[in-house]
Amino acid sequence: MTFELEFHGPNAGYILELYERYRQSPDAVDASTRAFFSNWTPPNGRHEVEALQQIDMQKVVAVVNYAQAIRQFGHLEAQLDPLGSTSPGDPELAPEAHGLTEAELAQLPAFLVGGPIAEKASNALEATTMLKEVYSSTIGYDYDHIRNPEERYWLREAAESRRFRPVEDRQLLVALLERLTEVEVFELFLQKAFPTKYRFSIEGLDMMVPLIDEVIAGGAETGVHTIAIGMAHRGRLNVLAHIMNRPYEQILSEFKDPAQALELQDAIGWTTGDVKYHAGVRAKAGKSTRDDAPVLTMPPNPSHLEVINPVAVGMARAAGSSVDQRGEPTFNPALTMQILIHGDAAFPGQGIVAETFNLARLPGYWTGGTIHIISNNQIGFTTLPDESRSTLYSSDMAKGYKVPVVHVNADDPIACLEVARLAFAYQEKFEKDFLIDLIGYRRYGHNELDEPNFTQPLLYQKVRSHPTVRKLWADALTARGMIDAPEADALVTRCNERLQHILEALPSVDQLVEPLPAPPPPGAAKTVKTAVSEERLLTINEALAALPSDFNFYSKRLEGTIRTRREALNKPDEATIDWATAEELAFATILEEGISIRLTGQDSERGTFSHRHAVLHDANTGENYVPLQALPMAKAAFDIRNSPLSESAALGFEYGYNVQAPERLVLWEAQYGDFNNNAQVIIDEFIVSAREKWGQTPSLVLLLPHGHEGAGPDHTSARLERFLQMSAKKNLRVVYPTTAAQYFHLLRRQALLLNVDPLPLVVMTPKSLLRNPAVFSQVSHLTEGRWYPVIDDLDVEREAVRRLVMVSGKFYYDLISSDHRKANPQVAIVRLEQLYPFPADDVRSLLELYPNLEEIVWAQEEPKNMGAWDFVSRRIERIAGGRWPLNYVGRRRSSSPAEGSPTAHKINQSMIVEYAFTWAFQKQPVSE
Repeated sequence: MTFELEFHGPNAGYILELYERYRQSPDAVDASTRAFFSNWTPPNGRHEVEALQQIDMQKVVAVVNYAQAIRQFGHLEAQLDPLGSTSPGDPELAPEAHGLTEAELAQLPAFLVGGPIAEKASNALEATTMLKEVYSSTIGYDYDHIRNPEERYWLREAAESRRFRPVEDRQLLVALLERLTEVEVFELFLQKAFPTKYRFSIEGLDMMVPLIDEVIAGGAETGVHTIAIGMAHRGRLNVLAHIMNRPYEQILSEFKDPAQALELQDAIGWTTGDVKYHAGVRAKAGKSTRDDAPVLTMPPNPSHLEVINPVAVGMARAAGSSVDQRGEPTFNPALTMQILIHGDAAFPGQGIVAETFNLARLPGYWTGGTIHIISNNQIGFTTLPDESRSTLYSSDMAKGYKVPVVHVNADDPIACLEVARLAFAYQEKFEKDFLIDLIGYRRYGHNELDEPNFTQPLLYQKVRSHPTVRKLWADALTARGMIDAPEADALVTRCNERLQHILEALPSVDQLVEPLPAPPPPGAAKTVKTAVSEERLLTINEALAALPSDFNFYSKRLEGTIRTRREALNKPDEATIDWATAEELAFATILEEGISIRLTGQDSERGTFSHRHAVLHDANTGENYVPLQALPMAKAAFDIRNSPLSESAALGFEYGYNVQAPERLVLWEAQYGDFNNNAQVIIDEFIVSAREKWGQTPSLVLLLPHGHEGAGPDHTSARLERFLQMSAKKNLRVVYPTTAAQYFHLLRRQALLLNVDPLPLVVMTPKSLLRNPAVFSQVSHLTEGRWYPVIDDLDVEREAVRRLVMVSGKFYYDLISSDHRKANPQVAIVRLEQLYPFPADDVRSLLELYPNLEEIVWAQEEPKNMGAWDFVSRRIERIAGGRWPLNYVGRRRSSSPAEGSPTAHKINQSMIVEYAFTWAFQKQPVSE
């Protein structure tokens, strides 16, 4: 049934009856009827009902459909491009497409159009004309994809009522001109003073600064405490200066690039710094020094553009989370806000954008909504939109996540402020993401030394002749009689004079010294006490055993696993504490000491290898029970989450959480170690180098399952060699522990060093060893031990040892379990548990214990160009000092981490095990 077929004449009663049926239950009518009524306002009062009875129902439907088309497709006719390109348009935006003429519209009542506009219009022609002024002007409302009716009606009412449009009083309009003058003059001054320096200017998108001002003002009025702003380099200097309140003096000093500061950096020996347009900063919002003013945080960002997105969102999650009580953390979205500024080419081009959107509504990652701004200059480096995306708008990907999108012309200042207010109001009300597509242009090339005419000569003919938004706005205010031309020119002069005065007052380059971050504190890792008394462990263990009396396990096997953990401490003379038990006990003692824990990863609640079971699921009710959250002696929250099937955004989120809340123990676990390949940018640009580039002190823990077990090239290697290659100046701790006790002490050490000597911790964790009794530890190993960077071989006579085999990690157990072990008492096997910082003193002391030593062998299961060999060989040789030769046993060099055949794996594994004990290196060296 369609209205065109059903309604041939006046039939108001039937329409109203049908509408009432729709209102009570939308599914009671067919799809076309629902579509009709979804944007139809019923007549109000007897007069309108009588008017409806006199109208041909086909015209009623036509008017409603025409109004709906304007609401749905009006943005396709909007004037969004400041450079004046032709809008794509849509045939349905013409009344003729609906069988209507302007004369007929003028005879039809306005209430058929519906919404706030209908109340102001005298007929349908006026109403649809006014509707087009809303939907097809310099703002393009693009949110017909929103499926939630409440949100959709709210957005429609907000747009059509224009209630977020600023009241155009002189004070506001002139203040806007002053702000635009600051933005423009700053860029022009930098260009004049430093013509050979990159600045990636904001010019062409100048309104981004007042737009952000408006969003921040909304947050300040509603009591937001922390606002995180993530953005890449385009316009960053201007935002640093005018939003983040970074002093002009500091920015101009950085442009001078003082040599003395570089010399000091070299002397300190740990920081390289970064280019000025990657810098981060924290500041109070606006010019206020009030204690309740929001704190603005702009994390430093490398040139990987969108990679900052999950970092900023993770920071917001940490800032809004309360963790000072046992149980699950509580998150208050009213405390935080995020603004992410994207590039128009990067937004659809980089997958981490979609990954970050996917986090937005997940329980462990939700932050109450993010305001996204696309700084749309309609070009990439040299690539135009039709070469860089498969969508009409750069923002279209956000529609899949049901995010409202509004496009706005960056040369219309009032429209930009209206959109900013709308975005904040939506985000505050619905606690969901909102996207502003700020469409402008790029005044120069990709950087100010680049020549855009090489590739876009026609485009840049338009750009060169196009006046700036400051000039357009000054002319508009002059035409309205609000200012005169000399007043606008005086604003430019004052801004220029201020900058010139600051520049001239700076010391000479030779005398100028930039403030440098303090060098990292001296390590306390060797002295921290990680042992826990037996009484304390037993009390914790008893508390963990106290499950709800009505809890129903899925199986006897799972119940036995959990009960066995609790009984492990009752056998102090036996090695009964497995990897998962050691982890749980370590976490419990850390929580008892008031340190909050957040652990996320793919399937981390259960554990990829069904070993953790940190979250128990009732087999009858499906309800969850988390023993570590119920722990009565815990003084801090425990947060464990299964992450989405993502690595890059998931790890970036945890990094942001970590640097925002460095006092909390934050861990990310890969399902398999090689999954960190997908997060390599986060690892390279943040985790391993943030201290040296930006002075940040991350302490994030990476748990990466690693080891050759015959399962093929994938899921074998966590790429230990890459982390070791990036280890320098004590930027990481890289470990490969081999016992449950070592893992226990390692976790506790990391937690206890958070405020003393924070460093990221990279752990090669086990797979098959998780249940291998050889890895299990005794209670005394937890109560009396500590973390041992090197573990000696206690099962040999040292005087008899001629060959010392050094090994790290899982391969140790392959060696000691082989028949060659007993047959070769002259071979000792020493474990190097900590690879970086390299424990040179411990290795040196250990070598001195073997008086008759003749050779050292490094044995590993990884190929020679992987694993630890390249890293440790030079260090061991330096310690050996030529007294003993150092030889290699392991797989030959390879481009793949492991064999694809289980049979080939067994053959190669047994061969290198044998060679570690018996190979005569002097007579027949191993080939590469």
